[in-house]
Amino acid sequence: MSVLLIGTLDTKATEVAFVRDRLREAGVPVLVADAGTFEPPFPADISAREVFAATGAKLEDVRRANDRGKAVELAARGAEQTAKRLHAEGKLSGVLGLGGSAGTTIATAAMRAVPVGVPKLMVSTLASGDVRPYVGTRDVCMMSSVVDVAGLNRVSRLVLTNAAAAMAGMVKSTRDTTARSAKVISATMFGVTTPCVTAARSQLEASGFEVLTFHATGTGGRTMEGLIGDGLVSGVLDITTTELADDLCGGVMSAGNDRLTAAAMKGVPQVISVGALDMVNFGPPETVPEKYHGRRFYQHNPTVTLMRTTPEENDQLGKQLAERACASGGPTAILLPLRGVSALDAEGKPFWWPEANFALFQSIRNWVYGVELIELDCHINDPQFAATATATLLRMLNPSTP
Repeated sequence: MSVLLIGTLDTKATEVAFVRDRLREAGVPVLVADAGTFEPPFPADISAREVFAATGAKLEDVRRANDRGKAVELAARGAEQTAKRLHAEGKLSGVLGLGGSAGTTIATAAMRAVPVGVPKLMVSTLASGDVRPYVGTRDVCMMSSVVDVAGLNRVSRLVLTNAAAAMAGMVKSTRDTTARSAKVISATMFGVTTPCVTAARSQLEASGFEVLTFHATGTGGRTMEGLIGDGLVSGVLDITTTELADDLCGGVMSAGNDRLTAAAMKGVPQVISVGALDMVNFGPPETVPEKYHGRRFYQHNPTVTLMRTTPEENDQLGKQLAERACASGGPTAILLPLRGVSALDAEGKPFWWPEANFALFQSIRNWVYGVELIELDCHINDPQFAATATATLLRMLNPSTP
């Protein structure tokens, strides 16, 4: 197995060769992949021609077009396909990249293409800014290059030496990053559903399961969907589906259109509920779109404003949740807490609105088919609800359980 070292050799050959040599000195096998467009000073283990060919493109055509933006896009796709292939073949121990905006775009595309646990390190001029587009939902380490990746000097030598040492350390300490456990459960939680998920997690752990809890902030939901898609999860306790409300209403914590789809596509057993579908998340009050002025709000803290969902919005959310659940190829159950879906949605609390909840529950009843629907006359944070959710998931995971 080797570290895939990605760089544009037509502009970064000296720096790439320096990191390659440091890795070899540390006893780490390396495959250099050239993501550049023009002739490199030395041949790469995986040539630019091979990288572009992975996308169906010809290097000669890319050179003729002389379109830098298109070349970077193709190189990123080629690097992604190269990393996926090497991982599938059992030849990949880690991914390391270095560069500016183009090099970062290309190398991190490859990093996001392989599972969590495979070491990933990007030495980048962009590492001190907003790195969300480059990290995505993977465990990508972003390391600031401090100076530009443009030649070797007393600063860049230190940074690149440390990067090589960090990758060598990660690779040597990593055991089997491709292992799939049959005892891993993913769960979604928000502050307003914490009592439920904490109780359920305790019960699942007592049954021998490891529980990965994801904060339903958009990134959390996307990350969970990615791990399910990677085959790392054997069961899903999706108590907190609030990200659907943000996606519908333009809140800041949307997980995108793919939320609540990975378990269905993989056939992974899942228990789904409606946790925190009573709310949409915005920033400070002045960031709330004008079209929502006059709605019911709750100031969670100075930077988080919560907006209560309406009966009309809940009707749409119920349909969406039911349709995605019913598309599942594996055991699925939807649990409805009839006395409230969050800590703010209980009698006497700011978001208590029985008509809105009724619209949500009735929409699910109208659209659900082929999956188990369990209605409980309790609040989502009541012990009974957590116990039922846990028992339902355990029954799915072990059909012989009564």
